[in-house]
Amino acid sequence: MSLTTKEVNEFVFELSSRNPTPGGGGASALAGALGIALGGMVANLTIGKPSYADGEDELKSLKVAAYRVQKELLELIQRDADAFGPLAGAYRMPSGTDEERESKERVMESALKEASLVPLAMMKLCAESVVLLERLAALGNRLALSDAACGAALTAAAMRSAWLNVAVNTVSMRDGEFAGRVNAEGEALLREWIPRADAIYNGIEQTYARDD
Repeated sequence: MSLTTKEVNEFVFELSSRNPTPGGGGASALAGALGIALGGMVANLTIGKPSYADGEDELKSLKVAAYRVQKELLELIQRDADAFGPLAGAYRMPSGTDEERESKERVMESALKEASLVPLAMMKLCAESVVLLERLAALGNRLALSDAACGAALTAAAMRSAWLNVAVNTVSMRDGEFAGRVNAEGEALLREWIPRADAIYNGIEQTYARDD
């Protein structure tokens, strides 16, 4: 059974178990999917409202894009688990002889690379989410802005969490050039998109500030 077809309580209990998957990577993808789903909610609560008619065409496009990103993030929950399987197998390979050690290192290197690319893909999708949430916060129903802020907070958390799942794999790689490229891409995503996600949240939060 795919992890994404499990009931919520089953997934959460499995996350807390001793099983290696789902783990931090799957949780990161789920957080990202929840974040952009809240963006979709903002769109749905705005489309059809006469007072927001001027932005309706763009809102419909944003809704479609949000659903696509949400779907791709959910798919990465299972992909992350699938990528961990070969890595776990590599750790269990024998290493008593030079030939066994060489074989183990080769298999592990390949598995580490794949396991780093899945959370990097999560980060890229989170960046797309921020772009969508920025527009949804600008165009959306004022009564649903808190949902856009929550979506931005979840998206930022998802990106940070996904980054750790990139770094935990690249740090063990022998291919320093590959690891450097992946790390540089992940760090660049963090630098650009975390502040933008935080800006969405902070800007909306300030609208609820009380004077007393």
